[in-house]
Parts: sequence; C-alpha cells; structure tokens
Amino acid sequence: EVQLVESGGALVQPGGSLRLSCSASGFSFGSFMMGWVRQAPGKGREWVSTIDTNGGRLYYADSVKGRFTVSRDNAKNTLYLQMNTLKPEDTDLYHCATANLAGDAPFDFSDLDEYDYWGQGTQVTVSS
Repeated sequence: EVQLVESGGALVQPGGSLRLSCSASGFSFGSFMMGWVRQAPGKGREWVSTIDTNGGRLYYADSVKGRFTVSRDNAKNTLYLQMNTLKPEDTDLYHCATANLAGDAPFDFSDLDEYDYWGQGTQVTVSS
C-alpha cells in the first residue's frame, strides 16, 4: 500500500522558514518524480514544485521560485520542501504526491491529474 505522510507544518511569522518532510512507503520511491501541491480552504489545489528521481532537476511555480527548495533523500524514502521568506499567501495545506509514471520523462508538472498518490497534507500558516 502506498503511503505518503507529510510533517513539519506550523504557524510561522512572515519572513520565517519551515522545512516540510514527506515520508514515503509502499512503492519504489527512487523511481518516481515527486511533487508538492498546496490548497487553501475554498480554493483549488496549486502546484508548487516537482523534483526528478535523483534530485538533479528541480521545478517550481513562479509564486515560490527563489524562496522554496525541493529535495529528496532516496535512501530514506523522504521528500523535503525548504520554505524561506514565507508570506501570508503561502498559508495552505501542503501535500506531497507521486507522479503517475516511473522515470524522468517530462510532463506538465502543473497538471495535477499527472500525480497519482497523495498524502493527507500538513498545515502551514503564515501570520503575525
């Protein structure tokens, strides 16, 4: 059974930092591209970032580029999202997700239908 468990969300002041983690099990983690997606109450899901299978290629939404950094540790089956210079508009429930297909073939990272399994999410709240 595929399981994705996010952690690290918290209440943080504007300008602060957080590091989210996503612990994966039940599949060959190192064979799949992984993504981060966020969703605010009453809003649709928004793609944040995607990383290729070995961490060599990183992709970001314009809204987080330069502030967020995605990484992965395949030995630990864990995905990370380092979030710096946080803004109130970053307040969301953050989910990790697996790409539908194994390998590093490019796809439309912002198309959420291209992701297969999702975690339950971890809440990030940016407020003073």
